[in-house]
Amino acid sequence: MTSNANNTTTTELPLKAGDWRLDPFHSAVGFSIRHLGISKVRGTFKEFEAGLVVGADLADSAVTATISLASIDTGNADRDAHVRSADLLDVERRPSMTFRSTEISGQGEDWIMTGDLTIGEVTRPVTLAVEFGGVVENAMDGSRHAGFEATGEIRRSDFGLKFAPGMLGDVVKISLDMEFIEP
Repeated sequence: MTSNANNTTTTELPLKAGDWRLDPFHSAVGFSIRHLGISKVRGTFKEFEAGLVVGADLADSAVTATISLASIDTGNADRDAHVRSADLLDVERRPSMTFRSTEISGQGEDWIMTGDLTIGEVTRPVTLAVEFGGVVENAMDGSRHAGFEATGEIRRSDFGLKFAPGMLGDVVKISLDMEFIEP
């Protein structure tokens, strides 16, 4: 995500400037969606990439992410195959979803990140609440790691994913746990 200098005051970030590398072994992309309006189905995407570029201030900082839609895992192989089909995600036509930040604001542990989410040919704005977990040194190798939890929601219908209204909820809750390694 890249901050929009017109909407965000220049703020010094609590992170070292540079390209932070994703630690995929300590990161996760999850979601939940209502089923029949009475319960939730939860799942994850197993294949994803994310980038964090920290500038001298928010205006020079950016977050990007790409998630492979075919890597969905809800714990049920038959359901996952159906979700990948043309009825729902249609991974043949829409292999991935991407996010690119447009604005960052906040301080301390609580931040807001707004950006553009693209699924297939449809791009919509999304806002994520971001909790900054801090920066610590990894005792194993001395590298410094920063942790973030981001949560938000999207509507399936906004992206043309309208299969089974009433059976599946329109709102999809997103939960991202990301750990990055300092440059």
